Amino acid sequence: MGLGGCILLIGGGAILAFATDWKMDTVNVDVVGWIMMLVGLVGVFVYMSIARRRRMVVPPTTTVVADDERRYH
Repeated sequence: MGLGGCILLIGGGAILAFATDWKMDTVNVDVVGWIMMLVGLVGVFVYMSIARRRRMVVPPTTTVVADDERRYH
């Protein structure tokens, strides 16, 4: 699930938890909204930790010699 899906879960859960007054006998809509927001937040944190690992720059293990240095020496 990408970042957009996580944000969609947070938004949909907030709508269910705060902006509706539906009453159902079998399902508590407020609790479903809170669960959706919680799952969306966990997804955002997981996505950010994976994205942070992808952005880490590892220095090269060998020395880099520019073409100009090879020509003149």
